[in-house]
Amino acid sequence: MDLSIASSFDAFPPASRAPSILQSRRLQRLHDRMARPVRAGRRQGRAMATDRLFLAVVPPPDVAARIGELARRLKIGHDLTGRPLESPQFHVTLCHLGDGIGLPRERVALATERAAAVAMPAFKVAFDRVMSFRNGAFVLCGDDSVIGLEVLQQRLSDALDGSPRPARPFTPHVTLLRDSLIVPEHPIEPIGWEVRDMVLVHSLLGRTTHRLLARLPLG
Repeated sequence: MDLSIASSFDAFPPASRAPSILQSRRLQRLHDRMARPVRAGRRQGRAMATDRLFLAVVPPPDVAARIGELARRLKIGHDLTGRPLESPQFHVTLCHLGDGIGLPRERVALATERAAAVAMPAFKVAFDRVMSFRNGAFVLCGDDSVIGLEVLQQRLSDALDGSPRPARPFTPHVTLLRDSLIVPEHPIEPIGWEVRDMVLVHSLLGRTTHRLLARLPLG
């Protein structure tokens, strides 16, 4: 599904770093509900999930433009029919925080508080390969060049859970487009940038819209 960005990153000031993780029982119950998401398209009683919350890393505009150009070239080169995403839509999902009906302020506050508590310096990342996933996503990926994203995702997951846990399965990637044709993995000229922050995103399911709720600086 193609996604459009409803607001620019500059519209959101960096969130202040929280001194500690929230411990109240009320917010813990909200976090527990976030850990049991309702799938998009499934019924929750008689209603359908309309909202999704997730944390992500996004490339700066100039890098996003390069990714867009690459997506268009690869589409032609591999004879793909899927529509490439627009440059502002490229991102690396770090944690899916759940689907539901509406977006309670407490839920957003908890996610922001816990994500802001993550200790992680800025780091460089580079994607040097493309491949198709079994679900039809044609993506940018990497090996040692994306380890920083793996570390960030693990620390973020620990913060959201409230305690350290074993590593979660995670493959850092940027979706370029979706297509039924499976393209074998192959190298490309690396595309990279310095990751300085992560963003909290509210997706309006079925309306092809992302709303950026907070920008959380690293360092």
